[in-house]
Amino acid sequence: MHNLIITEKPSVARTISKVLGVTARRDGYLEGGGYLISWCVGHLVELAPPGVYDPRLERWDRADLPILPERWQYLVSSSTKRQFDVLCKLMHRADVDRIVCATDAGREGELIFRLVYHQCNCRKPVSRLWISSMEDAAIRAGFANLKPSTEYDLLYKAALCRERADWLVGINATRLFSCLHGVTLNVGRVMTPTLAMTVEREAVIASFRPEPFYMVLLKMEDCMASSERFKDKSQAEELLAECRKSSQAVVQKSECKEKSERPPALYDLTTLQRDANRMLGFSAQQTLDYTQTLYEKKLVTYPRTDSRYLTEDMAAGLPGLVMDTAAAFGFRGAIPVHAKQVIHNQKVSDHHAILPTQSVAGADLSSLPAGEASILRLIAARLLAAVGEPYHYAETTVQIECAGQTFTAKGKTVLDEGWKAVERVILGNSAEKVEETLEILTEAQDKETLPVRDAQLKEGRTTPPKHFTEDTLLAAMESAGAETKVNCPNGAREGGLGRMPEEAERRGIGTPATRAATIEKLVQKGFLAREGSGKTKHLIPTEKGCGLIAAMPEQLKSPAMTAEWETKLTQIEKGQYVPEQFMEEIESMMKTLVNQYVNVPNAPARVTSGAPVVGTCPHCGSEVAEREKGWFCTSRECRFVIWKDNAFFNRLGKRPTRQVVDKLLRDGRARLKDCKSQRTGKTYNASVLMTTEADGRAKFSLEFENGGAR
Repeated sequence: MHNLIITEKPSVARTISKVLGVTARRDGYLEGGGYLISWCVGHLVELAPPGVYDPRLERWDRADLPILPERWQYLVSSSTKRQFDVLCKLMHRADVDRIVCATDAGREGELIFRLVYHQCNCRKPVSRLWISSMEDAAIRAGFANLKPSTEYDLLYKAALCRERADWLVGINATRLFSCLHGVTLNVGRVMTPTLAMTVEREAVIASFRPEPFYMVLLKMEDCMASSERFKDKSQAEELLAECRKSSQAVVQKSECKEKSERPPALYDLTTLQRDANRMLGFSAQQTLDYTQTLYEKKLVTYPRTDSRYLTEDMAAGLPGLVMDTAAAFGFRGAIPVHAKQVIHNQKVSDHHAILPTQSVAGADLSSLPAGEASILRLIAARLLAAVGEPYHYAETTVQIECAGQTFTAKGKTVLDEGWKAVERVILGNSAEKVEETLEILTEAQDKETLPVRDAQLKEGRTTPPKHFTEDTLLAAMESAGAETKVNCPNGAREGGLGRMPEEAERRGIGTPATRAATIEKLVQKGFLAREGSGKTKHLIPTEKGCGLIAAMPEQLKSPAMTAEWETKLTQIEKGQYVPEQFMEEIESMMKTLVNQYVNVPNAPARVTSGAPVVGTCPHCGSEVAEREKGWFCTSRECRFVIWKDNAFFNRLGKRPTRQVVDKLLRDGRARLKDCKSQRTGKTYNASVLMTTEADGRAKFSLEFENGGAR
């Protein structure tokens, strides 16, 4: 009998196969030693589009909203059907008695596996591999301690709720507001409030009116002291003249305090993405991609985590990991390992903080691509800093009186660099770029008279908030709704209100695993643009993005509401919230939203895309307009459509373009060059002929240039 192991990617399957000694390659899987190892390719099974529930829902009409499936349906995409069929065949093999889910150990990984399992109508027992490292020892330990899949049922339910809520909001809100405004307005549960934050920030910046202010600066031997700010320039000029007359200043108060700065916590994905954006100029998606590759190369632990701490059982191995990491990056100084600083069981959710692995010690780091090497260096530096000594410094504040006004000078003296010394050595100039420099003051005595060497007038202007970068937008997404009260479903606060828990695994907008994709989607769809020179780009909403937010009601663009939904998804994972109640709330919101706009005057009744009309329907004479997945007749009764993912064109090695569709609509035929024969692999030129069935469905045939047809 065999155990069937299913991973999320082929690369992970290969890694596991090496550890288990599985060497025989088959078509879509590996076999050996009592194991079959196969893989998904991302989401093999996806929610069906509205047209599957009812063909008339392929057209967008406000009268059909809200669309609320009673029984959810799923489809296998044509591009991944081959691998799906491989998995189904393996699941139903008579010699397979157990299945091991080895997809990524998180919410989406659980969803990817379970949807395939259910779509294949499999009923065989399932065990769960749950690991935080792809190292050989971690994989062996994971297989020695497989968990019953039932322990992750709540995780799966939360994943289903997330997926279905996104579908309901995306389908209904997008169609509703697209129909109302006559242009496609893509609405997303996470995407829209994220965009709204950037639009709001730009509005504040645009409305900001800078105000001038003036200060007088006194230059002494060892420091520069500044006056308070004046709005009236004449007042500052008057003080300047008086200070220049008086060439002396008297120390009124001198205070020196010793302070310390604790080492930073370890990296979770969001803080790693923020630092990589600020210090290296990487986008959030680039950082996730680099870290995922390092994980698959066994050089770092699981990246999609929001924990910044380790569990107590990891304390014993920490000194060895610190020593190996320091040696791998050429740090030769002593690093006292204060393990307690990074150990906190209660602050670790599914996965601990991101760490370099023991494999770093024996790896050829010089062979890594530059992006991966930079991310690995950041993760290594953070580990060495997090277990180090505090940074100690003395902060001096001196208040000086001149011409009857008080001037202030501040400075600091470094007493012990502590963890910052380690970070500086590992990161080099990267750490210094974000380091604040303050002037060092000599000790001044109270009532001491100091000579004034020069007095200057400084003019400044108040500045608006800064544009969002990926660093600051990620921070805003993570903290969104942190001060918002949310319903607590049970426990001591049942029926009452309480703050969103700081330690919640998924807080704010989105999750650590999805925030990067949300930003990328906003950029790709033209709602956000990356602007600016240098490494760090600003994220600026486009005219299209501003228009979308202007059309949205508050409930759809509210970060607080989306953050509340994320909190409830986390509570579902923990058994603290009922999935059915969550879905009822989402459906109720969609019903209310649609009802609010039932009698909106002067709104178009239907829109298919917002793209320009491309032609006339050959069946009924109505307009044909482009949508995301094809070119559709705008008549509700007509079933004419040319799909972008078209099976007929796929067999020719082609995809229909807008120019081809235009020719087909005008002439009923379009010439194609370099079609590819599936049988011989040779290319040829031919013309596609289009007619329609009785109900309007398009029918295609092929005419060869020598006169033949098929």
